[in-house]
Amino acid sequence: MKRTVIAFGSYYEEFIKTLNKKEVLKLKYILSLLESTDRMPVKFIQYIRDGLYELRMEYNGNIYRVFFIFDEGNIVVLFNGFQKKTQKTPDGEIKQALKIKEAYYEYKQSDDNKHQ
Repeated sequence: MKRTVIAFGSYYEEFIKTLNKKEVLKLKYILSLLESTDRMPVKFIQYIRDGLYELRMEYNGNIYRVFFIFDEGNIVVLFNGFQKKTQKTPDGEIKQALKIKEAYYEYKQSDDNKHQ
């Protein structure tokens, strides 16, 4: 199994800038698993709702989440990320990710129309 991981917009890049080198390395390790593994352990990904998933990472007592979707089964599109400070994933972060997902599909649809 080989998936392609892409980032939509600059949300993921902005999130990466907030991490230190070791956190980035761990995130890249988890993403490499996502690219190559059929079934990811629940400790690394969780389904949220409406086709939205969160990539889960813990490092040095800090908890991070990055929202993503599977597109056409194999393309993983990364959205916003954040440091989790509460037990429950904040609703505002989920709503933002769902808005980004809508924007992604609108962009993809308009891009498909250009190629027809």
